[in-house]
Amino acid sequence: MTSAAPSFDDLVAIGRIVRPQGRKGEVIADVLSDRPDRFPRLRRAFVGSPGGDAREVTVASSWPHKRRFVLKLEGVDSIDAAERFRGLELRIPEQELEPLPAGSFYHHQLVGLDVAAADGRALGAVQSILETGSEAKVLVVKGPEGESLIPLAEGFVRCVDLAARRIEVVSHDWVDARD
Repeated sequence: MTSAAPSFDDLVAIGRIVRPQGRKGEVIADVLSDRPDRFPRLRRAFVGSPGGDAREVTVASSWPHKRRFVLKLEGVDSIDAAERFRGLELRIPEQELEPLPAGSFYHHQLVGLDVAAADGRALGAVQSILETGSEAKVLVVKGPEGESLIPLAEGFVRCVDLAARRIEVVSHDWVDARD
């Protein structure tokens, strides 16, 4: 008995197929994860299919190529067959992600969380996370008063509660400082 295919929306994006690579059906993929070391060990992933379901693909082999990875998918043996994967995201189930240290979070866990100031004032919800090149990432929060950029750092964030789907920031005074 086989289980139903997971919903594509319930899976975590780790890469995006850019184009065919070579003549034997290989594809080249951009890494959408801060763990590119997963790709050489990757044996299965999911791509989207009509209806929002996910279709499993088996990765026969994988190797690095110019800051990307070349993947050989089982049953994909020509350039034409590989072309059908162009632009598709590669996703995996959340339970296959490696555990993070306490106080660390995957981006997909934070997007959509409500953000409130310590005084209880609702600031909005996390829309995305910016990678600025510095140690601290930045939460992009959209709310009734517009967009706020909040550093994901101890001096700004008091608590991240995944179960309650809420982030509490220390103060909102710096949020109100607009030009």
